Amino acid sequence: MAQERHTDLIEIAPQAHPPVARLMSYDKYRYQKEKEEKKERRLAQKSTGIKQVQISARAAANDLLIKAKQAEKFMNEGHPVEIRVRLRGREKYNKPWAFHKLDEFLKMITIDHKMISEPKQGGFGITTQIVKKST
Repeated sequence: MAQERHTDLIEIAPQAHPPVARLMSYDKYRYQKEKEEKKERRLAQKSTGIKQVQISARAAANDLLIKAKQAEKFMNEGHPVEIRVRLRGREKYNKPWAFHKLDEFLKMITIDHKMISEPKQGGFGITTQIVKKST
């Protein structure tokens, strides 16, 4: 029957009783299998890496609210979130003001969270990591 239709006879499930076979092009079958394997690998590869939210110390309240919602979304997905307050120029020398801005931003986040690492200065500003509290 396969020769009449110019296709291949492919055994799909050899462990079944009776074994399941299908009439189709072998190249098409192989292509579909490779596609499924790639999809499985891609889904298995996704990890819960650290997500980053970067804010400016001079940002307006509404901009900070949008970033807070983004951080909440990341935490609800199960990711830890690194919050980076970017400081430029003379802002780098006014550390108490920058730490105050970070505290204000953390208060905007409505879901319960805890700090993984204390706020510390380095690079272009202040960074801290937070994660959603498990109930």
